[in-house]
Amino acid sequence: MNKSVILITGASAGIGRECANHLATSGWNVLGASRRGTSEGTWRGMQMDVDDDDSVARAFERFPTEFGELNAVLACAGWGLAGAAERTSIEDAKAQFNTNFWGAVRVVNAALPRLRERGGGHVVLMSSIGGILGIPYQAFYSASKFALEGYAESLAYEVAPFNIHVTLVEPGNFKTDFTAARKKVDVTGDDPYRAACEKAIAAMERDEIKGANPADVAKVVEKILKSTHPPRRVSVGKFDERLGIMGKRLLPFRIFEKAAKSSLGV
Repeated sequence: MNKSVILITGASAGIGRECANHLATSGWNVLGASRRGTSEGTWRGMQMDVDDDDSVARAFERFPTEFGELNAVLACAGWGLAGAAERTSIEDAKAQFNTNFWGAVRVVNAALPRLRERGGGHVVLMSSIGGILGIPYQAFYSASKFALEGYAESLAYEVAPFNIHVTLVEPGNFKTDFTAARKKVDVTGDDPYRAACEKAIAAMERDEIKGANPADVAKVVEKILKSTHPPRRVSVGKFDERLGIMGKRLLPFRIFEKAAKSSLGV
């Protein structure tokens, strides 16, 4: 029997790489896309820049002739941008959205015709708890994930008639190389945000370094792909972080915000 084919973006690092490794050992034919096109050996690397329309289009032209029929796509490509919202340049903010949001949209748009042709499939989008809870001094990272949440919810209605399932995975803090790769906005010595920004980012990085094992995310993704009726959203991570999602939904906002401040480093 032929293996099911999944395309994973952001497969060269972090959660994307963990998912590629795990799914490859679980029997999937994994195509791991990244700018470098590198591979861990158990899955095939594919060069793709999700920021570039032509790069994404060229990669998907290789279906089905070279790679076979596509069964699922997992959009993990993304990066972090930290700094005060007011001090973040529009150029940096646009770059954040271009990868984290528009990069996912480009890949999904290219994947949907292939999934319809084979009668259905799965679209899994790597969101974040930061797409539910606004993170101070990561305003544009959170905004890109909030946008992804709304996009996926809307998309799910549109593609359901074609037997295509859409699921958002919302990780909390995980120990990956995402922390070291985060871009930080330059600040000057007299910047009024400097002290609070440095405190909040330091707290966030400590939580990430002590974060959960990214293998937990890969296992959740596997369960989603195996399900005939996958959920729209799945949070994954430490209990106290996931509790914040429930708190925002159930508590009056002033009470939630007061409780959340210390955990967010402000």
